[in-house]
Amino acid sequence: MSDGGMDESARPGIRPVDARALAGAHFRYFDFVMVAFVVVLLLSNVIGAEKRSVIDLPGIGPWPFGAGILFFPVAYVLDDVLTEVYGYARARRATWAGFAALIFLGVMEWTVVHLPVAEGWTGQAAYERVFGVGGRIIFASLCAFWAGDFLNALVLAKMKIWTGGKWLWTRTIGSTVVGEGVDSLIFYPLAFYGLADWPVETLLMVMLSQFVLKVSWEVVLTPVTYAVVGWLKRREGIDVFDRGTNFTPFTTRV
Repeated sequence: MSDGGMDESARPGIRPVDARALAGAHFRYFDFVMVAFVVVLLLSNVIGAEKRSVIDLPGIGPWPFGAGILFFPVAYVLDDVLTEVYGYARARRATWAGFAALIFLGVMEWTVVHLPVAEGWTGQAAYERVFGVGGRIIFASLCAFWAGDFLNALVLAKMKIWTGGKWLWTRTIGSTVVGEGVDSLIFYPLAFYGLADWPVETLLMVMLSQFVLKVSWEVVLTPVTYAVVGWLKRREGIDVFDRGTNFTPFTTRV
């Protein structure tokens, strides 16, 4: 997992550059990574956000967790890749694209669920159960994603400057601890606090397990992150440092 402190920009064919010098630059693979980020984000919210699953842990017993944990952390890994390879400003742009996509998802779900039902169609109840998650969960998801993802990118970009581009694993894991921690702290109370089938004890257990599993996923996927980051840096020929970057989240300007 460790790179021995080697500066990624010291690798042959990779040129270290400040992000502000790349304002109008075009990259071959940025769009593909951003699309992958948005797709994972949307599917994680559609398929796994509400389902509560359980695993029987030896010595502990049944431990509940949200099913979305299996895939949602991949979005944070991709956010790490975007920030590490292309800089905070482009990662910020991807975050706003994901935020807009989540809003559209919520509007589309609400509209389709509430459309008049054709005579003879018997799937409305199931459709409402799957897609009628309600405004509360959508609002919680938007707030948690917005805060957590921006913090994840911010911490990683700052740590990259502090470490001089060395020890990638410290900033991918460190940024995940902050970003995913804030995400879990915001989402679960906003989405489920006070609901009859979500007692406080269960809510706290799921929230804790979500955080632990998300960070664990980041650790497990670290070799993959290294491979993807290294490949993209070699292909793009640059290693971006966010010296002089405006870290406000309230813009999409690159």
